[in-house]
Amino acid sequence: QVQLVESGGGSVQPGESLRLSCAASGSIVSIPAMGWYRQAPGKQRELITSITSGVINYADDVKGRFTISKENAKNTGYLQMNSLKPEDTAVYSCQATIITDTRRFLEVWGQGTLVTVSS
Repeated sequence: QVQLVESGGGSVQPGESLRLSCAASGSIVSIPAMGWYRQAPGKQRELITSITSGVINYADDVKGRFTISKENAKNTGYLQMNSLKPEDTAVYSCQATIITDTRRFLEVWGQGTLVTVSS
């Protein structure tokens, strides 16, 4: 069974940093795409950044502050978040396209991790 597990969320003050991790486990051959989403209270879930075959995209409100990366050897993705603002408060989730050892293409979601930015 393939699954994603996120970690690294927490409570920080404005201006501080956090790094989220998204670790995939199971019979994985490769992870060609990964994205990070967030859902703030009372708002819809939004895609904030993705990496697909090496091509990276960012939403405008995180560009220059957040950095997505992926360590293929560890089947793990990261979201480095700098200069955090109160409006970044949300549940952050990772989603990945995973190719298994049986050549199945799976779209897998993590459970989400809460990030709270408050003074």
